[in-house]
Amino acid sequence: MKLMIASDLHGSEYYTRLLIDAYRESGANRLVLLGDLLYHGPRNDLPKDYSPKKVIEILNAVSDEILCVRGNCDTEVDQMVLDFPVMADYAVLFLDRRLFYLTHGHKYGVDNFPNIKPGDAVIQGHTHIPMHEERDGILCINPGSVSIPKAGSAHQCLIYEDGGFETVVLES
Repeated sequence: MKLMIASDLHGSEYYTRLLIDAYRESGANRLVLLGDLLYHGPRNDLPKDYSPKKVIEILNAVSDEILCVRGNCDTEVDQMVLDFPVMADYAVLFLDRRLFYLTHGHKYGVDNFPNIKPGDAVIQGHTHIPMHEERDGILCINPGSVSIPKAGSAHQCLIYEDGGFETVVLES
């Protein structure tokens, strides 16, 4: 299975369009979103072309292809306008003989592991900083941020296929 994994859109119409274009071009089977879809939150500046209503339209157009977990900026009112589930704190996938714990990262994540074991993986967003490392035998992955990258990283996401991850730069 080929997945595109992205996080932290924060209401940017511009970067959400780039993400969906990259998703379509990639041939991925599903788009996995790790939260913070519509709002920028009080700690972030407004991203380029901030337009939560347009982001709703863009995401709803591919709603049947999205697997999503809730970020710290996502609320019940967001669920009222989005055509796919967004309120789960985490999701678990079993791929290529590995458990993948998908979360935003504000509750559980690489700095506060959930109930997982060596050999498993945690994939989270939240920090806006890409990560690909192993801690205590657990694979720790962060795709970075689609719209508000930090620590000098690019606007990016990831492709997962055949047990490996590839960075997709949307804009540097």
